[in-house]
Amino acid sequence: MNTLQQSSTSPAEKFTKEECHKELRAFRHKLFDLQNVFYADGRFSLLIILQGMDTAGKDGIVRHVLSDMNPMGIQVKSFKVPTAEELSHDFLWRIFPHFPAKGMMEVFNRSYYEDIVIPFIGKKLTKQKLHERCEMINALEKHLMDSGTHILKFFLNVSHEEQKKRIKERLGQPDKRWKYNRADSVAADEYKDYMEGYDKVINECCGDEWHIIPADQKWYRNYAVAKILTEYLESLPLKYPSAKKLSEKASMIAQ
Repeated sequence: MNTLQQSSTSPAEKFTKEECHKELRAFRHKLFDLQNVFYADGRFSLLIILQGMDTAGKDGIVRHVLSDMNPMGIQVKSFKVPTAEELSHDFLWRIFPHFPAKGMMEVFNRSYYEDIVIPFIGKKLTKQKLHERCEMINALEKHLMDSGTHILKFFLNVSHEEQKKRIKERLGQPDKRWKYNRADSVAADEYKDYMEGYDKVINECCGDEWHIIPADQKWYRNYAVAKILTEYLESLPLKYPSAKKLSEKASMIAQ
């Protein structure tokens, strides 16, 4: 069983901050073009899942990696603490309306994986129930992939020391203070428990499909996610529809 504590939170590659910023700019230009053909192709959808501790940089990935994309083709959904209505349904109920349509990309800032991690930490569910949830998620993701939805899962791996530093920065800077929540400090105090919860998720929920991103250096984190996303999209057989296909589609709409 692999554990997150065995995974480095600092980059293994020997890149400077300047090099990563330069590469990131190039990737963002490529992502703009790739998203355009992805949308026009219309055969696939893409779900990007961002998980990590508070301050790991989920919002930062959206802002620094995805901001050059056309907002007509990508949406972001941030999953907060479940509402009373959501809690009255199955734990996956609130997720279904947000899966991406063909040609679209959807970013989950946190996801259904929180419904394993949080009950694991609070001991709200038995081991058997948690295992059953993992199996349901595995079946759901297989269904999505069989239906043409590609899934990229990123865990942003930030160290306990760096997390505490970033929480302190939030409190000391007016432009960041609004992001602070008392729950952030509570979660930081339970860092080891959270890591064990995420270990369970990564090992039982299609662990070989997770990308563990060192997140102590924001500039490397952004570069690494952009590189993986760009290379993945480049590996898909994307193409613009032919004039014949466009004509057939127009005829169908007119009928």
